[in-house]
Amino acid sequence: MHTLTFRTATVADIDALVALVTSAYRGDASRVGWTTEADLLDGTRIDPDILRQDILRDRSLVLLAERDGELIACAHISDEGDAGYFGMFSVSPTLQGSGVGKQLMREAERIVREQWGHALMRMTVIDVRAELIAFYERRGYRRTGVIKPFPYGDARFGIPLRDDLRFEVLEKTLDAAP
Repeated sequence: MHTLTFRTATVADIDALVALVTSAYRGDASRVGWTTEADLLDGTRIDPDILRQDILRDRSLVLLAERDGELIACAHISDEGDAGYFGMFSVSPTLQGSGVGKQLMREAERIVREQWGHALMRMTVIDVRAELIAFYERRGYRRTGVIKPFPYGDARFGIPLRDDLRFEVLEKTLDAAP
């Protein structure tokens, strides 16, 4: 197996990031993996302008995982003041289940803990995604019971195919480095 390398995205990576994130969550290509939202949402998964803002904003970065120079996974992390935020977690559908995502998640948690000094990571997950919530729970995240509305009517976040979508906040206490 080839070594996985990590780097921070630049604006030059936006097109490749949009393609990766879309392949992991939308359309028929996403059905190869288990993270698809194709039955819940249509349209875009990530807006290039929002992605550009996330890349350029202070204490916000898009972490890339590459193998042999090929982009295979990404995640957005940012500083929320009292915690780090983890989102836009995407692994190429053909590599889901291979351990790439777990390595990327560990690196994101390490950055938030060691570089930004946070002991807590937070994320939001569409609450009807039971298998995805279970994945995060196996990695130490817990359901908080905090619910946030889905941005219905804002096509930058996709076109809902059902009317019961909402986000639940998950949190994880980040252990000190071994």
